[in-house]
Amino acid sequence: MTVREAYMRASSFLGERGASEAPKSAELLLQHVLGVSRTRLLVLWSDPIDDDAFDALWAMLQRRVAGEPVQYITGEAYFYGRRFAVNRSVLIPRPETELLAERVLQLGDELWGAPGAPRVVDVGTGSGAIAATLAAERPAWRVAASDLSAEALETARGNSEALGVAGGVTFLLGDLLEPAIAAFGADGIDAVVSNPPYIPSAEMEGLQVEVRDYEPRLALDGGEDGLEPYRRMLSQMAAHGAWPRLLGFECGLGQARELASLLRETGHWPDVTIVEDYAGIERHVLGVRR
Repeated sequence: MTVREAYMRASSFLGERGASEAPKSAELLLQHVLGVSRTRLLVLWSDPIDDDAFDALWAMLQRRVAGEPVQYITGEAYFYGRRFAVNRSVLIPRPETELLAERVLQLGDELWGAPGAPRVVDVGTGSGAIAATLAAERPAWRVAASDLSAEALETARGNSEALGVAGGVTFLLGDLLEPAIAAFGADGIDAVVSNPPYIPSAEMEGLQVEVRDYEPRLALDGGEDGLEPYRRMLSQMAAHGAWPRLLGFECGLGQARELASLLRETGHWPDVTIVEDYAGIERHVLGVRR
């Protein structure tokens, strides 16, 4: 059997059993089994695939058919061009979140210039995708990553170490902004960025199986209307008088305008904007005090 034939069998197997994005999943799993890039995979298209590699591929296909996301099967995902290890203790990084990181980088440069050194806290860091990206792109920034899950925080630490930025990131265990406020004080946080849980509780059971049964509920369930984590962060800021100059949130479908209103009501960010993702969905809300 050639590599191409193995791919065709894998893609058909997934497609016939209703797996989403069957061709792409088959390709990614085959790349992982062979340890090659997509370009190299095409070079090997006509070469034979050995039995051990095909057996490994077939075992992974069974997991994919059961609903397990490709990223958890391979143990990796890419964010802002960098590889991140992922497991079931962390949310899989999404492409739209790259837009949030990019906007925070741009606004940070406008507010603090180069080589400014703002203290930026990534709340609910998960895999550490946002925190490590900010630290890698702006080495002078003082980045902190917080999470309520000790397992997630260890994954974030491991990814930061693998990317060579662990020395520029402080890791904090605790509830939302509380550990950062305790560590740096009310006046010690210049910017907050967060992709918190935002799925309304009643919608959790209706999520696709890849999300509902495999990704951590702690990183998904945002309470009755999905906005509870944002309200709690704003309450923590109010309780301690900790108002960052820059605030960047990711949110769910139909939530951006209400979230923007919550930010405006505080009176601490004169400039509140909504940013659409690649699909035209209002996905990010940013507050700036220039």
